[in-house]
Amino acid sequence: MARVWADGGYTGHLVDWSATRLGVDLDIVRRSDDMHGFQVLPRRWVVERSFAWCLRSRRLVRDYARRIDTSEAVILWSMTMLMSRRLAARHQRPAPGVARAA
Repeated sequence: MARVWADGGYTGHLVDWSATRLGVDLDIVRRSDDMHGFQVLPRRWVVERSFAWCLRSRRLVRDYARRIDTSEAVILWSMTMLMSRRLAARHQRPAPGVARAA
């Protein structure tokens, strides 16, 4: 990863720390002061969508892992299952313009 988007609550020393320790650019997605009601902020939906994909896996709904490497392994397993299902579904669809046999 080279760039991470974060909520406005993560401002402060975390931006400098992530750049020096991790070599990652941390961009804070801010909400303007004159904004009223709900409006979609740029890049904010990417994080929420990724969390939603992970939480579709039953093992990730609750965090029962006591060790970080166990939690990391379950996240990798969940995303591997998600991507393999998507790749399998892609190969099952007929190509555009090709008629299906009835």
